[in-house]
Amino acid sequence: MADVWTTLITNTAYLSGLLTLDYSLKKVKSAYPLVALYTDTFPAEGLAALASRGIPAQHIRYLLPTKSHKDYSSDPRFYDCWSKLTPFSLTQYDRVVQLDSDMLALRNMDELMELELDAPAAAAQGGPDSKRVFAAGHACVCNPLKKPHYPKDWIPAHCAFTHQHPDPDRAQTEGADPAVGPLGFMNGGLQVVNPSAEVFQQIVDYMDGNAASMDFADQSLLSTLFRGRWVPLPYVYNALKTLRWENVHAPIWRDSEVKNIHYILTPNPWDELDAEGNSTSKDETHRWWADVNKERKLSERTQGLPDDGF
Repeated sequence: MADVWTTLITNTAYLSGLLTLDYSLKKVKSAYPLVALYTDTFPAEGLAALASRGIPAQHIRYLLPTKSHKDYSSDPRFYDCWSKLTPFSLTQYDRVVQLDSDMLALRNMDELMELELDAPAAAAQGGPDSKRVFAAGHACVCNPLKKPHYPKDWIPAHCAFTHQHPDPDRAQTEGADPAVGPLGFMNGGLQVVNPSAEVFQQIVDYMDGNAASMDFADQSLLSTLFRGRWVPLPYVYNALKTLRWENVHAPIWRDSEVKNIHYILTPNPWDELDAEGNSTSKDETHRWWADVNKERKLSERTQGLPDDGF
């Protein structure tokens, strides 16, 4: 049994992100490997890119509801997100920390492997003493881009991060109690999990019966099924890039404290590079990713590895 980071990959659109995420974890001297969870849609050239860099790959089934369905045509990325529930099933590991491939580790966060969670049997049984089934960061429900298909109650007043503005020092080390906002919504980009076949079956059963009502796939499911039973992490572990924006949650953001940045929403950092690999984005955080990506590619060239080339 072992502890691992995992990340889902279904196509090569996010392969640059995955390769740089892996490099960044090694750069900050994580003691744990990143395992790429790939589906049938991930091509052979992608697997070759992983193998040449020594990144372990594990095939998983593409997870979708079978009895209840939700139309995500306004945001098709959510079809893939059901498969991000798979880490709950990976009982060959003691601890899994699932990361999105559009993340960048800036500081070591191996302490997540030691975070106290419910034992798998206790989590499966439930009951009043089961309050730590998994850990995650909050979703930002401010909807700063005013996406029309987002729920109408996704407003700053309902956001857990808004409630941390008066005490930014505390926000660096504590996640807000989910009860401070009426939504209690987590972000699925980083999930700390003790795998359990029984808990995973509960998740699949709930998904199959209720998917039609879940606007945000895995995030909606976990926030609802385990309401009041998950551990809120401070933003530094899943630092959504939008939190840094003025008029969002700049009052709590500190560059020096962020351990892992999450490049939610498009364009992705690798979509805004010039011919030399420099970022052309107006978002400073995209330049952070571009700098690490250039460092990775230079290191790979010295090892004789071909350019990403996918």
